[in-house]
Amino acid sequence: MSRNPRYDILFEPVRIGPVTAPNRFYQTPHALGTGNTMPHTRAAMREVRAEGGWGVVNTGYCSIHPSSDDTPLPYCRLWDDEDIKVHALMVDAVHKHGALAGVELWHGGSGVANNLTRATPVSASGMPRHCTYPGWMGLQNPRSMDRKDIRELRCWYVDAAQRAKSAGFDIVYIYAGMGYGPYEFLLPWINQRTDEYGGSLENRVRLLREILEAAKDAIGPTCAVAVRFSSDELLDVPGRDHPSQAHEIVALLAETPDLWDVKSSDWTVETASARFSGEGAQEPFNSFVKPLTSKPVVGVGRFTSPDEMVRQVRSGILDLIGAARPSIADPFLPKKIDEGREDEIRECIGCNICVSAYHDGVPVRCTQNPTMGEEWRRGWHPERIPIGDPNKSVLVVGAGPAGLECARALGQRGFKVTLAEARDELGGRVTLESTLPGLATWARVRDYRAHIMQTMANVDIYRDSRLTAQDVLDFGCDYAVISTGASWTRKILGVRGFPTDELDGNAVYTPDDILNGAEVESPVLIYDFDHYYMGSCLAERLRRQGHEVTIVTPANAVSAWTFMNNELTNIRERMIECGVDIVLEHFVTDFRDGDAHLTSVYRGAEATARECGSIVVVGSRVPNDALLRDLDADAQRRADSGITAVRSIGDCRSPGAIVHAVHSGHECARTIDGKAPSSASWERAAL
Repeated sequence: MSRNPRYDILFEPVRIGPVTAPNRFYQTPHALGTGNTMPHTRAAMREVRAEGGWGVVNTGYCSIHPSSDDTPLPYCRLWDDEDIKVHALMVDAVHKHGALAGVELWHGGSGVANNLTRATPVSASGMPRHCTYPGWMGLQNPRSMDRKDIRELRCWYVDAAQRAKSAGFDIVYIYAGMGYGPYEFLLPWINQRTDEYGGSLENRVRLLREILEAAKDAIGPTCAVAVRFSSDELLDVPGRDHPSQAHEIVALLAETPDLWDVKSSDWTVETASARFSGEGAQEPFNSFVKPLTSKPVVGVGRFTSPDEMVRQVRSGILDLIGAARPSIADPFLPKKIDEGREDEIRECIGCNICVSAYHDGVPVRCTQNPTMGEEWRRGWHPERIPIGDPNKSVLVVGAGPAGLECARALGQRGFKVTLAEARDELGGRVTLESTLPGLATWARVRDYRAHIMQTMANVDIYRDSRLTAQDVLDFGCDYAVISTGASWTRKILGVRGFPTDELDGNAVYTPDDILNGAEVESPVLIYDFDHYYMGSCLAERLRRQGHEVTIVTPANAVSAWTFMNNELTNIRERMIECGVDIVLEHFVTDFRDGDAHLTSVYRGAEATARECGSIVVVGSRVPNDALLRDLDADAQRRADSGITAVRSIGDCRSPGAIVHAVHSGHECARTIDGKAPSSASWERAAL
């Protein structure tokens, strides 16, 4: 197939100072969870984007000096010449496919605690950052930078820029956003200086200008110098000659950098999930820039639609289509558009599992792309997979996220695949959960895989086909894969923190009941110790239906785990907007006679009663593994049927998030015939 002409504009080259991007697809700087300790993993994760057609591929934030230490979060660094070779590995991998390589030079200022180096944090005016974000809470105030500190900071940027040039980078970023380094000097409420670096806007811009000019002088005419600037806070501050001080700063520095990368200052806004933010949501923060500069502008917006990308360019908002999460979900997104295969794009669902991996300090992974993070460790590629024996047949029972991915990947390998689903609809839990408020994009997990399988002559799909163990044995397949999901239980937490006894009664429900249309009686109490999205999503749905709703949780926040994927604050705000009552740090210990009995998680507190008509227990799930157990019960009968192996995957094997189910299905497809190892070479992960 050939490219649709309406997308030609996306493949125009863009001049960035002394270098030229081959197209408008720009993988913006974003952390990978590898830091400098896993250079091969990082290089492989970046290389696959370049291979997939991204014209520019950047590192994540890269520290320029030990006084900018983000430990225990994994970050890049260019502290000395020893770090050059680590980055050169990535640069060479990116250049191999004709893309430009960029590095984001970063100094955290007062935004880092320097837990490893124990260097005293510094800032424009010694202003401490009062933050509730775990890991950013510092117990030591920063000290105010004197002129010597400012000179040293400029030198550190210059040294790091020269090392970046030695590593072969084409674009060198100066990061001036998110409360870090030079950005602190721009903010009048943080910069309280009375010297030439404080006071007027021209003075507050002085340091950033000096760093940009010094970096350009140091690396010469072969590398571009970009600035990454957070605009949203300063958009609220009126300007003198322009609508805001954000406008003023861009106007003052308009032609100094070779590229403007503009975004919001709050990471939870920049990476807002699809539940709370749509495609192109950063437009209010970057749409004002292009009229103020002749230099190219890049911005993000979780872009997955090529039509929206074209609109951004034709409307004069962006010159380059920035992406982090969409490039994770589908590293080959540009190539698919170029080849007229945009219907095959594995679209980001905006679940932010990638963000949670970074918070965990591990290589980024993705719900849609199970190969993410496995490129080096296991040799997995997002588009290529070893060919299997076309004479071998596989029966996959269950078309939830694990079964769909397993069947799709098996079909790609060339096996004869039969996918049997008990329901009329494919998708299992994602079909049901995508009907919850804000989760419509989650249906992409189903739709992408179902669409791809429709093009495969070697894959047959049967709906309304609930199979027994005897049906599987009689089918005559070489391999059987059981993917029958899991079910929510009515078990509540015992005093030791484990689900034990079930709540009884006709008014006790599970998420399965609600998702399948059960009618509940108000007021509704949701007892949530799952701590992910389900409790708050059900609360929002039930409020929309007119019910009075209370969430009770033993945690100190609603959906407490969602701190990890940057949804926590949004969820709390949504619960307040919806009028959901919230009771934190309490167990539900009993429910009888229309009263739920609540007990504080702290010892010595007396139990209280709360009137409710229904309780929804959002806590534990158990595998639907009856079919698997039946097949395992008689090994001889199974052997006589000709089935070589029976595997279980996804929630049927171990209930988890959708990302776990998809990865499980993909791993099974790659390893079912023993052609690839079923366990990873863990030693390689640290190389």
